[in-house]
Amino acid sequence: MGVKKKKIGAAGRFGAGYGKVKNKLIAVEKKQRIRQDCPFCKGRAVRVSKGIWNCKKCNKTFAGGIFHLKD
Repeated sequence: MGVKKKKIGAAGRFGAGYGKVKNKLIAVEKKQRIRQDCPFCKGRAVRVSKGIWNCKKCNKTFAGGIFHLKD
């Protein structure tokens, strides 16, 4: 019978011996994939390029963090 492995998430592509790296990567990618809100109207923000965001609702363009707006 096979052994049930612990779910690692997106960092499962790394093998054994990368424990700290996996945990850091999981935290960054989880933060990166959350829904981003516009700071002006709280509408949906879409990333245009690195650090440039555009709101679908109010059509404002603004700068933020490279991959995410919230810290």
